[in-house]
Amino acid sequence: MNKEIKLCAFADEASTELSGQIDALKRNGIGLLEIRGVDKENIKDISYDKIKEIKKQLDANGIKVWSLGSPVGKYKLEDDFCNQLDEFKKLCEFCDILECQRIRMFSFYSKDRERVFDRLESFVNSAPEGVILCHENEKDIFGDDIEGCVSILKEFPQIKAVFDPANFVQCDVDTLEAWEKLSGYVDYMHIKDALKDKRVVKAGAGIGNVEKLIKMYSDQGGSVLTLEPHLMEFHGLSALENGQSINHIETYENENVAFDAGVSALKNILDRLDLRY
Repeated sequence: MNKEIKLCAFADEASTELSGQIDALKRNGIGLLEIRGVDKENIKDISYDKIKEIKKQLDANGIKVWSLGSPVGKYKLEDDFCNQLDEFKKLCEFCDILECQRIRMFSFYSKDRERVFDRLESFVNSAPEGVILCHENEKDIFGDDIEGCVSILKEFPQIKAVFDPANFVQCDVDTLEAWEKLSGYVDYMHIKDALKDKRVVKAGAGIGNVEKLIKMYSDQGGSVLTLEPHLMEFHGLSALENGQSINHIETYENENVAFDAGVSALKNILDRLDLRY
C-alpha cells in the first residue's frame, strides 16, 4: 500500500486575507496551514482577539494549523532581544490557542556561535512543554550550511530541523549531502526549489533534488510537507528575504495562479512516487 503525505502550505502566498488563504487551501485539497501572515500582519504582530477569530474560521473550514511560520531568530544580534523573547512567549501562547505544536525558527544573522547559542538557549528554556522548535536552514544565518545546522541540532536536542532544499541551493550547499547529515533531525520539509543561479522555480524544476528528498523523507517515516513556492512576489516577501529580491524564471497572472502552479508541481512529484495525499 502506498504511503500517505499530508500537505501543508504557506497560504499567505496565495492571499493576504484569511478568506483567500482558506479558499486556496480548500481549492487544492490541502488541510494544513503553516500560518505566517494574515491581513498583511505577521503572525507575531497579530492580537490575541484576532488569533482566536482566526482559529474559529479555520475550524469552520476544517483546516488545522501545523506550525507557526514565525520570524523567531531572524534578526541581527544587535537587535533588541528582550522584545524578541516577549514575541516568542506570545507565539507559544498562540500555539495553545491554535492547537498546534510547532514554531518555525531561525538562528540569527551572525556567525558568532557563542552569542547565537546563548539566544537559542533562551528560546529553548522559555518554550513550554509540548511546543516543538523547528529550525529552518535560511540564507545568511548561523545555520545556513550543514556544519551550522548540525552544531545547533547536536547542542539543542529540543530543536528539530525544517529542511528547505532551495535555501541550501542558494547557499551553494549540496542538498543530498545535507540530507545525509541532517535527516535524523528532520521534523518536516519546506517544498521550494531553485536553480544554480539562485532563481526559485517549481518543485522538481531546479537542482534541489526535491523528488529524491521527498522519497527519502517518506521512507524514513516523514509525513508532512509544507509548500512554500515563492514563485512570484507577494506581500512580505522582501522582509522574508532580508531585503533581497528573488528572480523568477516564470511569470504568473496573480498570486493564486502561482500558488496553484506550485501545488500542481508538488502533486506531480507525489504521483510519480506513488504517495497518497
